[in-house]
Amino acid sequence: MDKHAYKKQLRQQLIEARMNLPDREVRADLLQRVMRFWLVSRPDTIIGAYWAIKGEFDPLPALHRWKEDGELLDQPQRRRIALPVIDRVHRTLRFHVWYPGCPMEEDAYGIPKPKDTDVVEPTLLFVPCVGYGPGGYRLGYGGGFYDRTLAELTPAPTTVGLGFANGFVDDFEPESHDMPLDAILNDNGVVWPV
Repeated sequence: MDKHAYKKQLRQQLIEARMNLPDREVRADLLQRVMRFWLVSRPDTIIGAYWAIKGEFDPLPALHRWKEDGELLDQPQRRRIALPVIDRVHRTLRFHVWYPGCPMEEDAYGIPKPKDTDVVEPTLLFVPCVGYGPGGYRLGYGGGFYDRTLAELTPAPTTVGLGFANGFVDDFEPESHDMPLDAILNDNGVVWPV
C-alpha cells in the first residue's frame, strides 16, 4: 500500500475510533485541564484554534477561560481567540477573532467560521490532530491547509497539537512536506517534546 492510501486508511480508522470513544467526555475534561495548565506561563495575547468537528477535542472552553483570566489580571493588552477561515485562492488559512456569541457562518466545508470579525495573526496556534507520532508530527485531514499556512507565516507561531491519547501512532512516518509541531498535548499531559 502506498503512503497516500495508508494515510487515508489510518485517518478513517482514527476518526472512527475517536467518534466511538466511550469516555470521550472524561478525556476531554482531562485535556481541558492540561491545556489550561500549559497556558499559565505563556505570554501570548492572540491564540488561534479551531472549531471542533468529527469528535475532535474542543479547545474553545479552555481558551475562553484563558481570555477571562487575562481580563481578571488586568493585563495591558487584551487576550483574543481566533478561528481559521479558508482562503480559497491560496488554499491557506487566515485567522479571524472569535468570542462566545460571535456571528458565525459555514465555510465551503460546512465548518462554522467567524463572520465579519477582524483578521489577526496568532503567536500560538492550537491545531487538531487526527493522529500524531514521534518527533511532533501530526496527521491531519489531508487538505494541507495548516502546512501551507505555517510555511507562509512570518514570524511562525508556536504550534501545539491537541488530541486524545488513543491518537498516538508509534510507527507514523512523516512525509517531506510535513512540519513538526512545537508541542503536542493529550489527555495524559504533554507528549511532545518528551
